[in-house]
Amino acid sequence: MAVGPDQFQLGAATAVTVDRRDHMPLWIESAWVDSDRTIYAWYHHEPTGVCPGDLTAPRIGALVSYDGGRLFYDLGVVLASGDEVNCSSENGFFAGGHGDFSVILDRDQSYFYFLFTNYGGSVSSQGIAIARMAFGDRTAPAGALWKYFDGRWDEPGLSGRVTPAIPARVGWESADTDSFWGPAIHWNTHLESYVVLLNRSCCRPKWPQEGIYVSYNADLSRPDYWKTPQLLLRENAYYPQVMGLSPDETDTEAGQLTRLYVQGKSSWQLVFHKDDIGVERTEGPAAGSDLPLGRRPRK
Repeated sequence: MAVGPDQFQLGAATAVTVDRRDHMPLWIESAWVDSDRTIYAWYHHEPTGVCPGDLTAPRIGALVSYDGGRLFYDLGVVLASGDEVNCSSENGFFAGGHGDFSVILDRDQSYFYFLFTNYGGSVSSQGIAIARMAFGDRTAPAGALWKYFDGRWDEPGLSGRVTPAIPARVGWESADTDSFWGPAIHWNTHLESYVVLLNRSCCRPKWPQEGIYVSYNADLSRPDYWKTPQLLLRENAYYPQVMGLSPDETDTEAGQLTRLYVQGKSSWQLVFHKDDIGVERTEGPAAGSDLPLGRRPRK
């Protein structure tokens, strides 16, 4: 956890405590601060012992903190794949599973939407998938998430099937995987649309990155409305996200001018227009350069 007056003046990251150790290692990838300052957060967990060697199959779990993020209580796994793991997978990291995600509350505060990467099952089910949870279920999320499948929100978060909103072109079991992953979503007040930034892994083993992409959708309840991703930045890096520049803007709500972060560092401004989008490399301090966001490569 890093604290500071703004995104350009964050102090050194400090460790937080989780009350149980059965979902380690974990990485907190999204959070929501409630009106009473309770923090609800969601983590990516990579279990060990899934396959011989280094392959794992991630799952997504939930946390809650009542003291500003110093101590988190683990509420358990809320999203997991029902597909068998494939220990012959050649992408170098995952034998299946759900992970590398972001969460956003819709404009009506009715549902939290989880945009996650499905790394296993049939090729037709791999890519960026979506689940949702009613806002009122945030205190007891286990069993409360429902995945989008075949036009409906009725597949359980634990082991249910998915229809990807942005499907993989070549599956993750292949050495030449071609798929988007790691979606980072925000509501853009200038565009009046949700915007998602994506990594694209292509087309060799060990997660080589072809670039950062962007897609849009004004209605989260319609995963089929997501636009075909367009290349934003040809960069051999990952974990893109935006941060708004106004005092009331965050990484989930921003306006026309934002900072673009890639692997926790910002060397760009991202300018949104209703008919175009532009990236400007800026000089000066690399905002957030000490944020410990990166996981890959592990070897």
